[in-house]
Amino acid sequence: MPAHRFLPRGPLTGRLRVPGDKSISHRSIMFGALAVGETRVTGLLEGEDVMATAAAMRAMGAQIEKSGDEWIIHGVGVGGLLQPEQALDMGNSGTSTRLLMGLVASHDITTSFTGDASLSKRPMGRVIDPLSLMGAHFEASPDGTLPLMMRGAQPAVPITYRLPVASAQVKSAVLLAGLNTPGITTVIEPVPTRDHSERMLRGFGAELEVEEVDGERIIRIHGEAELKPQQVEVPGDPSSAAFFIVAALITEGSDLVIENVGLNPTRAGIVEVLRQMGGSIEELDRREVGGEPVADLRVRHSALTGIEVDPSIAPSMIDEFPVFFVAAALANGTTTTSGLDELRVKESDRLSAMAAALTGAGVQVEESEDGLTIQGSGGEPLRGTSNSRTKTHLDHRIAMSMAVAGLASRDGVEVDDIAPIQTSFPNFMELLDRAAS
Repeated sequence: MPAHRFLPRGPLTGRLRVPGDKSISHRSIMFGALAVGETRVTGLLEGEDVMATAAAMRAMGAQIEKSGDEWIIHGVGVGGLLQPEQALDMGNSGTSTRLLMGLVASHDITTSFTGDASLSKRPMGRVIDPLSLMGAHFEASPDGTLPLMMRGAQPAVPITYRLPVASAQVKSAVLLAGLNTPGITTVIEPVPTRDHSERMLRGFGAELEVEEVDGERIIRIHGEAELKPQQVEVPGDPSSAAFFIVAALITEGSDLVIENVGLNPTRAGIVEVLRQMGGSIEELDRREVGGEPVADLRVRHSALTGIEVDPSIAPSMIDEFPVFFVAAALANGTTTTSGLDELRVKESDRLSAMAAALTGAGVQVEESEDGLTIQGSGGEPLRGTSNSRTKTHLDHRIAMSMAVAGLASRDGVEVDDIAPIQTSFPNFMELLDRAAS
């Protein structure tokens, strides 16, 4: 377990490009593996989570290989997934697990899913419930955690399912099960969540409609779909860009351009909220790549002011809250968040993990059931105790968020384990060195 002390550095300047969007990377491999013919993907995130998806799709019959900067996928067709010879090891990836459970649910195969210690604590019941209604069978622990075994239904039964929690993964699992289910499968979203699955399924040729009724989104997918191979260019991951956005905002003298950042409105809440705090984030060369809005972001050091974050924006920045809490810790005044229960069932309990980490760095933090209240330092460097060490709980976002906090500290911030960063952002340390050199 490599520990690391992140020390204050100079301003962040120049230009950098973060890895490809994780959500889009997962889906491009899955949908390419379900299309008949050759799909080519550039900009794919090559972290451990996405590689777990690639390994699982290979185990079920797809051919996936890298050639130069491109990934080439020869798919098996919807309905063509083969029974894997052994359990699918999902590592730390909740996205891979939940989406693949959806894919398998409407194929006549039996599959076992395993994962690491952190993933094995995460709730799968929210996916098991709708997929069971469609006819899939599960053998899992009483609380629905991994390891679990599932047997897909053929034919599966189309359902109309109202999401009980705002979760793009649950929505996507049901839509993916609907791909190989005769008839129309419908998902009702009371709160809109990230819509990469809808955009990409349409791009791959699935018949899918989205309707807004009384503030709710009604999504219908027609099975049995035929997906057509595509050229996919994956935009930069806004969740990864967020670490460098916050780092530049809180480090004096910074003027940094982050290139090719995906700004899908269901994902870009962090940019909006940091602007509300007074952050200087400018969009350059706004464009569309593969149905997704993209821009280069110029970020300059800014005096931030604490705010009350509207809970309705939470789904569009749910993964960015750990690093947002670091921005709040350096702001002037109080920042209040609520409606963040979902953060308690991520790779770690991110509310209590970040409350403990920031308290260790000398920040005044009050933890409630569904949020944190943070008293900002007004731009003064964080003053942790020299023997305080951040516990990451094997969570990549806690590790990177506290790395950013170290840049704005007096004596640095020690993180107990930086290995988890590999799951989502393999070249994080290298980019940090380059930007702050």
